[in-house]
Amino acid sequence: MSTDEVTQIKIGKDRIGIVGLKLVLAEVAEASAAQTDEEIRTELLERLNKRNYIPESSKEKYGQAFLREFKKFTGRPVENSDSDGLEIKVLGPGCARCNQLERDLIAVMTEMDMPVDLEHVTDIAEIGSYGVMGTPALVINREVKTVGSIPPKTKLKKWLQEAFTKQSDNKSRKELSHN
Repeated sequence: MSTDEVTQIKIGKDRIGIVGLKLVLAEVAEASAAQTDEEIRTELLERLNKRNYIPESSKEKYGQAFLREFKKFTGRPVENSDSDGLEIKVLGPGCARCNQLERDLIAVMTEMDMPVDLEHVTDIAEIGSYGVMGTPALVINREVKTVGSIPPKTKLKKWLQEAFTKQSDNKSRKELSHN
């Protein structure tokens, strides 16, 4: 892992490139066995602030995002993000088939007018972390849907609608349990 590697993460509603994130996550993971989430968040902020511009007014948002990425990195449960949309990832090195899957998804999402966070992951190590052995691969809300093929748009629509319905149902249940 390079110290100059830039990783895109979601902070609030924006995607921001963070220099050295993976390296810092690995370092903090080794030393964080007995630390609380707040201590980990503070440590991540301190370390990442050395190589990245983090506005004082946004430190809380950045800290929450860094802690979320840390939990994903260490396999700990992560609360759903603030986004109302689906989290979709196209996994692939940027070949013609991967790009076609991304274009098909954009067309379907536009047609359905659905809020979605779409990311094309080209980093081989990150692709491998999903356990896929081929590309293109499609991940919807952290669930691998297909590997090695470009599904028809009707299938993409079906998966997006199912994921959106499931997410909406979970959100409704969560709101009811808080009342």
